[in-house]
Amino acid sequence: MERTLIIIKPDAFQKGATGKIIDRFIEEGFRILAMKLFRFSKEQAEKFYIVHKDRPFYSELVEFMTSGPVVACVLEGENAIKRVRDIIGPTDSEEARRVAPSSIRALFGTDKGKNAIHASDSKESADYEIPFIFSRLELVE
Repeated sequence: MERTLIIIKPDAFQKGATGKIIDRFIEEGFRILAMKLFRFSKEQAEKFYIVHKDRPFYSELVEFMTSGPVVACVLEGENAIKRVRDIIGPTDSEEARRVAPSSIRALFGTDKGKNAIHASDSKESADYEIPFIFSRLELVE
């Protein structure tokens, strides 16, 4: 069993898509080990997305992720990281609509920046991101 983190971004939360997105992962057989509704501070978002610090979109990403509430979940399942990445679709929601029309980003995202959902892209990312958002005590074992 593998664990991964998803964050339903402010755009999807504002659209009221949170329940539909979570239902999709439950239907796909994932177990939810933790869930939290919160709002990133600027400092938290900067630290969370530190891997993108030198990329041109970093400031815009931090601003977007602090613009409203988000819902984070730790999901557990077989090959969870790859399966979740397949379910959410390509980063660019417009591309997702062309190549993966039933993906979460195709259904609920707007564009490359406002793409509805974040998901860990590797075991290393998940190992950093999960404890960044959740303490060990918050996980349902």
